[in-house]
Amino acid sequence: MTLQFILLLLAFLVVLALLAWPMGALLARVAGAGKVPGMGWLAPVERVIHRLAGIAGDPDQQGMGWTTYAAAMLMFNAVGALVVYAVQRLQAWLPLNPQQLANVSPDSAFNTAVSFVSNTNWQGYVGEQTMSYLTQMVALAGQNFFSAATGIAVAFALIRGFAGRTTQSVGNFWVDVIRSTLYVLLPLSLVFAVFLTGQGVIQNFSPYKDVPLMEAVTYTQPKTGEDGKPVLEMLTATTQTIAMGPVASQEAIKMLGTNGGGFFNANSAHPYENPTALTNFAQMITIFLIPAGLCFAFGRMVGDQRQGWAILGAMTIMFVAAALVVAAAEQQAHPALQALGVDQVASPLQAGGNMEGKETRFGIAASTLFATVTTAASCGAVNGMHDSMMPAGGMVPLLLMQLGEVVFGGVGSGLYGMLVFAILAVFIAGLMTGRTPEYLGKKIQSYEMKMASIVILATPILVLAGTAIAVMVEPGKAGVANPGVHGYSEILYAFSSAANNNGSAFAGLSANTPFYNTMLGIAMWFGRFAIIVPVLAIAGSLAGKQRLPVNAGTMPTHGPLFVALLIGVVVLVGVLNYVPALALGPVVEHLQLFK
Repeated sequence: MTLQFILLLLAFLVVLALLAWPMGALLARVAGAGKVPGMGWLAPVERVIHRLAGIAGDPDQQGMGWTTYAAAMLMFNAVGALVVYAVQRLQAWLPLNPQQLANVSPDSAFNTAVSFVSNTNWQGYVGEQTMSYLTQMVALAGQNFFSAATGIAVAFALIRGFAGRTTQSVGNFWVDVIRSTLYVLLPLSLVFAVFLTGQGVIQNFSPYKDVPLMEAVTYTQPKTGEDGKPVLEMLTATTQTIAMGPVASQEAIKMLGTNGGGFFNANSAHPYENPTALTNFAQMITIFLIPAGLCFAFGRMVGDQRQGWAILGAMTIMFVAAALVVAAAEQQAHPALQALGVDQVASPLQAGGNMEGKETRFGIAASTLFATVTTAASCGAVNGMHDSMMPAGGMVPLLLMQLGEVVFGGVGSGLYGMLVFAILAVFIAGLMTGRTPEYLGKKIQSYEMKMASIVILATPILVLAGTAIAVMVEPGKAGVANPGVHGYSEILYAFSSAANNNGSAFAGLSANTPFYNTMLGIAMWFGRFAIIVPVLAIAGSLAGKQRLPVNAGTMPTHGPLFVALLIGVVVLVGVLNYVPALALGPVVEHLQLFK
């Protein structure tokens, strides 16, 4: 463990805590449907949007039951998926396409539409070679806002279930989405986009630029000879095509909304998306900003800030432990490269270790912290190649996703996922003490446990079933470029990323095929909405229950004992689901590498 990494991690946690507290206050105000201090000038805009959405009168008086809320949510996202699909299929005839890019294939368009609507942002395509400026801006960036707003809305609904007193309403979905977008996502994205532009992230509508190289580059590529056999052709390049586009605007909401879909194929390793060490640090902060702020909003909305601190504390402990393991693994020299005498030190200013697949601009410390942040949250943005990490270093991001993306997690989804684990934790505690379990004054009964079980088991079923099918059928095996243990890990990572709505990849898997586009699209859709619907069912059930006063027998849910219990439940449930799968992949790979 290097001092550089420890100082970076400490700075990250301190800045995050300082920014998350006021963010929590803002989110609580937004959830309350009242005026937001300092943003009163947006109130007329909100009223106009309400009228256009058919919301008349006081929004507080138009609450929805959980079934109506869920139906509105599903309808909104289904329409969004159709729009994103249509724009991709028609982009060749739409404006803002200076490169005259062709229409996207049906299977890739389906995968991408589901991916961006579900807040996964898995990208099986090369962005700068596939998507026009209109598709990037309107379809993809638009869904970056709407999918994030959906996650925040569901978190608000579940918190209202805990905070409510014998009511059938969990809020109004349309109001929650409008206010989350208008008062949180849009203003923050605007400020962050301006900051990124000042740091060197591009924002334009120019056609791609062909620029001369300072030195000609000679390379070979295969072709078919006159005899029909493959031969190598020698070519010389004197120019390079530099992609342009409206990058900063998409980059801002990509991070703030824990979306992760990059404008460029290289994502946050590309200098036009992430040009400096400062932007790299700022992007990590923005990934966690709203998920951390929602913990404080949760405490405010239930009337006990200690509850928010407990949830945030559990998330932080698991995150720090994961970050330390990844950093320790990647700061080792790679045995295979070491045997070949390869110098693995990036520069005199950076410690040695496994530099394969990492940006020399950021080094091992900033790259490993970024990898931990992006997989702890359901973001998927990457500033290095996860496929090139050491087996232990790659296993931790895999585990963070498989835990259910609850270690901060996605915007909204991290909090409501962790609250489901909290329900399970108090249920287990109730079994051990012989008392009816309660959480925040609400009795946890069989209905809540059935819904919580669906939430917890849905993603492992999608991940393990999808991986099993992929390794058995020829279309699944055909996409593997690294046969053996690592190739299996790539498939497991892909389905873990899709079903848990993360979007990052080991990248050694050729996933832009009809088989993977379809299979991963199904995993992404059900990984999102098969979780949200039972979460809303829990919210509706809890909202209708009387909030009981604290008594001598009530289990405290804000102290170190509960935090430890919550961490134990999250880790045990997550690990037990995936132990056999992990043993066949990264564990075996680690043993082979260090035999």
